[in-house]
Amino acid sequence: MAVAVAAVRAGWRYARPVGWKLGCCPGQSRAGLSGAAGRWPGAAPKGAPRLLGVAALALGGALGIGHTVRGRLKSQEQLAKQAPPELAEGRLQLTLYQYKTCPFCSKVRAFLDFHALPYEVVEVNPVRKQEIKFSSYRKVPILLAQEGELLQQLNDSSVIISALKTYLMSGKNLEEIVSFYPPIKTVNDQGKEVTEFGNKYWLMLNEKESRRLYNGKEARTEEMKWRQWADDWLVHLISPNVYRTPAEALASFDYIVHEGKFGVVEGAVAKYVGAAAMFIISKRLKSRHHLQDDVREDLYQAVNKWVAAVGKDRPFMGGKEPNLADLIQPQMTLFKGGMK
Repeated sequence: MAVAVAAVRAGWRYARPVGWKLGCCPGQSRAGLSGAAGRWPGAAPKGAPRLLGVAALALGGALGIGHTVRGRLKSQEQLAKQAPPELAEGRLQLTLYQYKTCPFCSKVRAFLDFHALPYEVVEVNPVRKQEIKFSSYRKVPILLAQEGELLQQLNDSSVIISALKTYLMSGKNLEEIVSFYPPIKTVNDQGKEVTEFGNKYWLMLNEKESRRLYNGKEARTEEMKWRQWADDWLVHLISPNVYRTPAEALASFDYIVHEGKFGVVEGAVAKYVGAAAMFIISKRLKSRHHLQDDVREDLYQAVNKWVAAVGKDRPFMGGKEPNLADLIQPQMTLFKGGMK
């Protein structure tokens, strides 16, 4: 356990700060699959542009986990080079709307790359968001999937991945699969109505398909457990660790602006307004989730918990091959360079 902590601490020195937005992540946003079937981008009524100050908040919250568990987890590039398992032939035309620096977009990209699914990428301007004006759902990732004459819009990275994995393994049509993840209205801890989705971490497979993918029922349950853990706990450790000080917040937004789709003026405003906003928000999140005074300790404990769960006898949570729980790894290794 001490070795893992030491690796994490060493990794922060070289970690490159990357931000996700309050409008980016399924851990924050609770929308999943929107009713865009059969509707091309641009068909929906146009929404008014967000004010720049509000948009700066949408840049927010950041993952900043460094290269923490070397030897245990492989890079996204290494995963993409491995041969994917035998899958049904894909028939989808995919377009991913993303922020390049959003770790939840990175998670979807890692899934698509691993399974060698071709897709187009549309980089979204996080201030104006004109690229997703067709959608009433205003957060990324958004995935448009064209299957024959049917166009489906999928939101929320975990739902996107569950639906696509089910599609690949079962050969069912996507419209049917979408119906397996029904929207559920609920009220969160802050008293706001949010939309969750049933079966979010569950693959809709029959017994034969499940045996082909999993080495027993326990493996399937374990995968679901750790996918949910990443969304429900790990994600809440990120902003408090990345935006601990004004200097760290500025460093993070300097990278976000450099990698994002900003104009000159937008970039300058986003850097300073966004950094200030996220510094304040990170303190609220720290209090809300009852984190320790030294938030690094919560992060180290979470990483140690993951390493212990994987154990010494398998390279991945999925065993010899990564499973969907291992998709937390692209989120971790995305952030290299600036954390201390």
